[in-house]
Amino acid sequence: MQLATTAALFTITAIAEIVGCYLPYLCLRQGKSPWLLVPAAISLAVFAYLLTLHPTATGRVYAAYGGVYISVALLWLWLVDGIRPSTADYVGVSLCLSGMALIMFAPRQ
Repeated sequence: MQLATTAALFTITAIAEIVGCYLPYLCLRQGKSPWLLVPAAISLAVFAYLLTLHPTATGRVYAAYGGVYISVALLWLWLVDGIRPSTADYVGVSLCLSGMALIMFAPRQ
C-alpha cells in the first residue's frame, strides 16, 4: 500500500510541477495569454505543498521524486507534445524508477 500511495503522490506532484512550468512556456514561447501565469503560479504552489506531504526525509524525497518526474515528463512529451519516446527514453526511465525505488524503499538502520 505504501508503494501505491507514494507513487500516486509523486505522480500528482510531478504533474503539478510540469503544468506550472508548461503554462509560462506557452505564454513566453508561443504567445499565449499572460493570464496563464496565474494558474501556473497556483500549480507551482500546489507542487510545493505536495512535497511536504511525503513522510520521509526531505533530501531523500527530492532525490527519489526526480525519477518519477522524469517518467511523467516523458509521458507528457508523448501525450501533450505528440512526440513518442524512444527506446533509450524507456530504458532511461526504467533506470530512474529503479533508482527511485531503491532510494525510497531500501531498509534503513
